[in-house]
Amino acid sequence: MAGKKCPLLKARCLEHGCRWYIQVQGKNPQTGQDLSEWGCAVEWLPVLLIENSQQQRQTGAAVESLRNENVKSARHLAAALVEVANAAITGAGLPGATKDVTPQVGALEHKEH
Repeated sequence: MAGKKCPLLKARCLEHGCRWYIQVQGKNPQTGQDLSEWGCAVEWLPVLLIENSQQQRQTGAAVESLRNENVKSARHLAAALVEVANAAITGAGLPGATKDVTPQVGALEHKEH
C-alpha cells in the first residue's frame, strides 16, 4: 500500500499510522483463497460486502430449511393428534359417539396458510 493515495485524506497512505488501516484474514469470497493482508478499510469494503451477502444468503437458506422441517413435524403431530382424538371419541365407551375430527383439523391447517 506504500505510495498509494488515501481515499479519505487524498494524500499518501499513512498505513499503520492510520486507524482505517486494518488486517483482514480469512478466505477471499470471490476466489476462495486464504488471505492475510493489511489494507485500507475503505478499499476492503467491496470484498467485505460480498462476503456479508454470501453469509446472509446461507443464513436465509438455513432458516428456510429449519422452517420446512418444523412445518413437516407440525403436520405429523397434527395427524397423530387427530388419530388419538378419533380413537378417544370412537373407543371411549361413549354410546353412538363416532364423530370424526379430521375435517376440523383440516380447516385449521388451511387457516394457517
